[in-house]
Amino acid sequence: MRTFIIAFCFFLLAVELAFPVGAVTTPPIDEIEMMMAKIQRNLSLASQVTKVAQTKSAALVAQKQEEKAELKEAVVVAEAKVEEVKHVVEEMEHKVEFYAVKMIGSGVDTSYQEVSFGGPIYEAYLNYVEEGGKEDFEYNGDTIVGFGEDPFKNFRTAGDKDFLVDAMRAKLGPAFNDFREAINNGSIFSIITARGHNPETLKDAVYNLIVSDHQGINKDLLLKNLRKYRDISNMEDKSDMELIKDYLDMNKFYPVSFLDPTGAGNPEQLKVDAMREFISYVKSQAKQLGKKLYLKNDVKNNFVPSIGFSDDDIRNVEVMKKSFEDEPILKNYYTGKGAKTRY
Repeated sequence: MRTFIIAFCFFLLAVELAFPVGAVTTPPIDEIEMMMAKIQRNLSLASQVTKVAQTKSAALVAQKQEEKAELKEAVVVAEAKVEEVKHVVEEMEHKVEFYAVKMIGSGVDTSYQEVSFGGPIYEAYLNYVEEGGKEDFEYNGDTIVGFGEDPFKNFRTAGDKDFLVDAMRAKLGPAFNDFREAINNGSIFSIITARGHNPETLKDAVYNLIVSDHQGINKDLLLKNLRKYRDISNMEDKSDMELIKDYLDMNKFYPVSFLDPTGAGNPEQLKVDAMREFISYVKSQAKQLGKKLYLKNDVKNNFVPSIGFSDDDIRNVEVMKKSFEDEPILKNYYTGKGAKTRY
């Protein structure tokens, strides 16, 4: 019996060592509820934070969208103001050009600078004028006022400035209506003359006629037709002044005496050479335009140009007609005696 009791005690001791009493403790129910409540509060707080973040984010996005819209509107307004300023500048440039041309047409050379006169030569000249100025004015052996030593200067580069004035004041010739029609339609033209002015001077003279709407030349009609041609050619638009200058660059100016610095050439033959070059140029331009029209499907037939040549010297007309007998696109006109006659 004692042996059994001792064995039982050892058994209890082994159980205690293997499974200590109180080693696994179950928390009270109120602590679990507190933990659950805390978790619930954390979840609720996290949800609130998420909602606040979403609200702030939506507000920020809306604000950025509003700022972007305002920026776009500001850009549109700024671009409109830039275009307005460009238009004002163009109008001012046009007015400056217009009044400058008017001044040139009135005989005022806008390139002159104000100068002051004085000194012994000037005093002697005043005495010369007071005495009538009927003879040459000489001072210390030099002729100050006398007959011109270069009476034909107005036909060469020395007379370029005078030519710009003369072009505005000259009487209209019999072929001026054709010249005006060519400009208003935006057609290619050429000026072939025996004069020896710089080609740029001839171009400047035509530019003055255009910007001043001289004698029926209509700048607005020209610009309308130029823009029509640019549309056909799929070319971007330009400002009024740029279109006019580009148009003038397309035309040809042949002051044959200027182009023959030796002076040995025959003016009649030089005009024929210039016309031959111009006809080739016109045909090339017509071919290019015809291709563009064909690609746009705007025409069904080939574009055939027509050129008219006029001169008040019958010899020039005869030589031109004889030189281009086999050229059907060239028509010759005699403008002597104040009338235009087909030759």
